[in-house]
Amino acid sequence: MLSSTPFVLCFAIFLSVPLLFLFAPQILPPKDVPLLLPYEPDDLALFRKASALASSSSSRTRSSTHSRLGTATNPKPKIAFLFLTHSDLYFAPLWEKFFHGHRKLYNIYVHADPSVKITPPGGVFQGRFIKEARKTERATPTLISATRRLLAVAILDDPLNFYFALVSPQCIPLHSFLFVHNFLFRNPVASLKDAFMSPFPKYRSFIEIIDDDLNLPSRYIARGENVMLPEVAFEQFRVGSQFFILTRKHALLVLRDIKLWRKFKLPCLNIDSCYPEEHYFPTLLSMEDPKGCNHYTLTRVNWTHSFDGHPHLYKPEELSTELLHNLRVSNSSYSYLFARKFSPDCLKPLMEISDDIFQD
Repeated sequence: MLSSTPFVLCFAIFLSVPLLFLFAPQILPPKDVPLLLPYEPDDLALFRKASALASSSSSRTRSSTHSRLGTATNPKPKIAFLFLTHSDLYFAPLWEKFFHGHRKLYNIYVHADPSVKITPPGGVFQGRFIKEARKTERATPTLISATRRLLAVAILDDPLNFYFALVSPQCIPLHSFLFVHNFLFRNPVASLKDAFMSPFPKYRSFIEIIDDDLNLPSRYIARGENVMLPEVAFEQFRVGSQFFILTRKHALLVLRDIKLWRKFKLPCLNIDSCYPEEHYFPTLLSMEDPKGCNHYTLTRVNWTHSFDGHPHLYKPEELSTELLHNLRVSNSSYSYLFARKFSPDCLKPLMEISDDIFQD
């Protein structure tokens, strides 16, 4: 019996070699992909700091938050506008007009690709470019990381930031600021201080979450067959718009996530089907808190005549007050608050009709 042991052992090793080659791609990360991307240690430190500061389980954090809130008279919740860009903010004058007169109700944070020469606008955008910004590339997880940095910086900056609206340099507002603020905070909490003592105010996020897209299968396997398993089964995979408005609760959920990020940061093998930022956020929030989200975006996009993954680009000759009013209309009872995508030379005609748009 003992004399057969070496033979059995050798036979077992012989059988295990092909099995290892068969299952290793599903267990181990793809070849040449580091467990931590070069910028991740700095990001993780930033996310942990923001999460710790905002944690409702920390009495020290609550005391600090109360102290800051107590310095204001009847403080109101704010909207943090997160601009993600790798170009000049061509529509800064239009946004400046949109924000005018409401300084205590919003904050601005800009993640600008440092590898691109960008001329920072003045006014309300001055000093709002975050120093944590890094290079971003289309169809890569760098856009996810950039969004997470914006969320973290905004949470650290002001405890009154309750909603976080991600927009692009090609986005424009379709309503007045007060309309947007009133729309988001239709169900105000009795006391902001009490809100920090309770889990979180009963606000909901506005993020598109789609489970029946015809391209869902190809998007799911864009990183390779079975690569998303076991963390994300195909039945759990979702897609949606890159631009959203998250509550503070969901912003923190995004910053604390590690499990799904391990999958969505993997490189894409099929670039044509891979838009990580359109997959990660809808999937994460759908898995963690689907009932806490309105499953639609408040940013209108025209996909008619889209090209190479880009939506319709509006030109000056198309612009009119009627067009912008029509862009507000949705298939439901809500109104779109923002729209994209507009060419830079649309600024002048947009400024000329902005009084008609911002008067509601």
